[in-house]
This record gives sequence, structure tokens and C-alpha cells, in this order.
Amino acid sequence: MVQITFVEHGGNRHVVEAAAGMTLMEAARDDDVRGIVAECGGACSCSTCHVYVAPEWVDRLPAISALEQDMLDFAHAPDPARSRLSCQIKLTDALDGLIVDLPERQG
Repeated sequence: MVQITFVEHGGNRHVVEAAAGMTLMEAARDDDVRGIVAECGGACSCSTCHVYVAPEWVDRLPAISALEQDMLDFAHAPDPARSRLSCQIKLTDALDGLIVDLPERQG
């Protein structure tokens, strides 16, 4: 299992365990993490699963795709260095301990 910490805009933390192979968005959705709306269900056609990756984890993630980068233009307050769509991050054992911050609101 991969452990992820979701930090709400107000500071509340949700520690979630999910199976490797799931996406970060699926882990949040399955554990009812508030702040991940995921309107498109993971098709990378909205920005309602936007997260800010903790700085120490940014370089450990796969490179952002052009499609994901385009969709982040629609996210609320994107951060060029830390913003990602959680539907595009596939969980692996190497991401055990990942920390992401949730934006104040989605799209």
C-alpha cells in the first residue's frame, strides 16, 4: 500500500492508504477526501482534481504531459512549480509518503 497525505487548504490532514496502480485522484475519491471533485472521473478533461505537490516530491513524479499542462490553465490559482492533476499521477511504491496540498477551491 502507498500512503498519501492530503492537506486541506485550512490545514486538516487526511492520511490515505491506496494500492499501487491507482491514481492519486482515485485514492482521494475512494477515501472521500474533501476538495477533490474529479468531475471528469479521471479523463484529464477538467481541472477539478488539482493539487499542489509538496516541494520535496515534485522531482519524484513523472513529467507533466502537454494535455495535463493545458488543463491546469483552468485550475484555481495554479502554481507552475507544484500544480498537478491528481488523475494523472499513478501511484507506485516509490510514492509512499507523498504529500499534496489541496487548493482553496477547484476550478
